[in-house]
Amino acid sequence: MTSGLWGYQGTEGYAAGTDLTGYRVEATDGHIGKIDKHTEDVDSAHIVVDTGPWIFGREVLLPAGTLSRIDTVEETVWINRTKDEIKNSPEYTQIEHTCDHEYRDRLDGYYGAGSGTVL
Repeated sequence: MTSGLWGYQGTEGYAAGTDLTGYRVEATDGHIGKIDKHTEDVDSAHIVVDTGPWIFGREVLLPAGTLSRIDTVEETVWINRTKDEIKNSPEYTQIEHTCDHEYRDRLDGYYGAGSGTVL
């Protein structure tokens, strides 16, 4: 089953084909890093954020449905989650990503359950 988490529908300012790599990423309560990678793949669209020193250089995978707004002029993306929600998200490694069904299920549960996201 596909959730609204894995697509950019509803993201203000989204334009298909825009390269988001390098964009600044803002949670609801502050800066969290820069986009290292993104994909527009159908039913698995997401961004990978390099958090730098904020959480010890950890990368986090955020489903596209967590993005609320994209500003291509300011090269900034806003996430509809807090810094703590992102910090406590399931750990991302390059081996584990949306192709791993168990990892994707954990992300669905984490970002979808009780977070205000419609599944």
